[in-house]
Formats: sequence, C-alpha cells, structure tokens
Amino acid sequence: MSENDDGGDAVNEGETGDSETEGVQEGDYVSLEYTATTVPEEDEESRLVDTTSEERAAEEGIDTDEQEFGPRTVEVGGGHLFEDVEDALVGAEVGDTGEVVVPAEDAFGEHDPDDVQTVSAKKIDEDDRYPGAQVNLDGRQGYVETIVGGRARVDFNHPLAGEDVEYEFEVVDVIEDDEEKAAATVEMYAGAEVDVEIDTVTETETRVEEDDEGEEEEVEEEVEKSVLYIEATPEMSMNQQWLFSKQQVVDELMHDFDLDRVVVRETFDHNDMHGGMGMPGMMGGMGGDLEGADIDEEDIEEVVEDIEGAEVDE
Repeated sequence: MSENDDGGDAVNEGETGDSETEGVQEGDYVSLEYTATTVPEEDEESRLVDTTSEERAAEEGIDTDEQEFGPRTVEVGGGHLFEDVEDALVGAEVGDTGEVVVPAEDAFGEHDPDDVQTVSAKKIDEDDRYPGAQVNLDGRQGYVETIVGGRARVDFNHPLAGEDVEYEFEVVDVIEDDEEKAAATVEMYAGAEVDVEIDTVTETETRVEEDDEGEEEEVEEEVEKSVLYIEATPEMSMNQQWLFSKQQVVDELMHDFDLDRVVVRETFDHNDMHGGMGMPGMMGGMGGDLEGADIDEEDIEEVVEDIEGAEVDE
C-alpha cells in the first residue's frame, strides 16, 4: 500500500469478473521498517513508542548501544502487530509505504481512573519513591505519579493508555524461506538473533499389527520426521519472556511449519560461564541432586528454628 493508495481492497477485479488476490496476505511473513509514535494533543509533542530506525531512536535520546535496529520480520495476521496495522499491510507490495492510526481503545486501552490509587509510601521501596518510577505492588505493575508526605499516587494503567498511536511503515521484503520465518518467530520472543535449521531425519519406529493368523506382532518401519533445531544463546536462558513463552513458541512453530519435533540446543563454553553457573553466593547444589550432601541434622533443626522465629515486616 503506497502513500498514494486510498486504502481500498487488496482484490483486483479482472475483465472477466474473476478476482485474484495480490500483494501481502494473512499468513505471509514480511520484513518491515516502521516507527510508531503517539498522536499528540494540541500543544503537545508526540512520543516515540517503537522504531526499527537507529537514527530515529538516537534523535529521541534513546541509548542505542544495547539494542539492535533494522527491519523486523513478522507474520501478518499472527497477532504480533495491532490489528489495524495488519489490516493495512494486506494487499501491500514490496517497497510500499503507509501510515495508519490505531485508536487508543485498540492500542494500549483507554485510561481507567479506577486504576489510579493512593497508597502508603512505605509500600514502595525507598529507591523508587519519586515521580515516574516503575513499581510492582501486590503483583501489579504501575508507575508513581506523585508523592506527597507519606502518600503516593500510583497509576496502574499502561503508560500509553489513552493514547492513539500512529504507525509509519515500509514493506522491505516478503520472506519465503521457512528457516528465516522460524528464526523470526523465535527472535520475536527471545529478543536476540538465533540460528535455526529445519532438517528431515529418518527414524525407526515399532508398531503392533495383526498377522494373517490374527496374532499381534511387532513391525519396524523407517519414517521421516521434520525437525526444527534452535541454537539457543546463553542470553536466552536469562530472558524471562523467552522462558515463559517457550511452550507457546514451540506450539506456534509446529503448527505453522508442520513440524514433528522442535529441538532447542543450549551450548555453554568457559567464556560464557564467567567462573561457573549460578549467582554469587548461590548454593552449588540448588536445584540439583542432593544425594551424598553432607548435611548435619542439628544444622537443619537450627535453620528451621531461625526461620520460625524470624520477624516479618508488614
């Protein structure tokens, strides 16, 4: 969809009346350059929401050293973009550009006054007692609006709630290679580039069937399996979004690419470990096999007594 397009249907009628779909369709993987900003009210300035442009991020004062910029690959209709943006992509061709405004209710939601609460400042860590601080109270994410005396006003709405969002995009490419598509899906959740390989392996399986006399017998046969191998990076093991979404990602990959198996390979070398696994001070056997550990029963009883007698701050 180019800047001069009127946003019409992506279906062109031929002279015979038969329709033929052209351009990007739902399910296609496209490489996009885009910038999303809030739509400012009068006398306000727009705020940057997201961008693939390192130059634009630098202009907004964002530290670009810790982030990767460049075209991003997404599945149209996969729910990874706002629906209005995905709709605008349908029918687009490589090289097309476009703009679409996503209303607040379809973006980050309307601002709900009931989600702004006043709490005791003591419930907030001292380091976070300032306007704008991100806080987690009783399992809810919010940010501090104001602190007056011993009271804090905390907004639990999304920071962009109530904001219309404008997307400017360019379709850089349509991705056809399955390995590139799969890599893009993993990278979306892992937040880092990964190497993937789709391979066909032959395995021997055993099944039970009846012979001519009606008796059951085991029969071995060779079957081909489609397997996706993901070379996980050490950073992925520390990425909470990846850890929490791993099962969802695997299900999505197996469905989209008709896979029999997904294998995530994790390889660590000496340089990755920086002196060993675990955080400083963490017990080496934590989470592992305690068989053979030299733990005195009196020591255990002493620890239990300490815990039972500990005072808990309200």
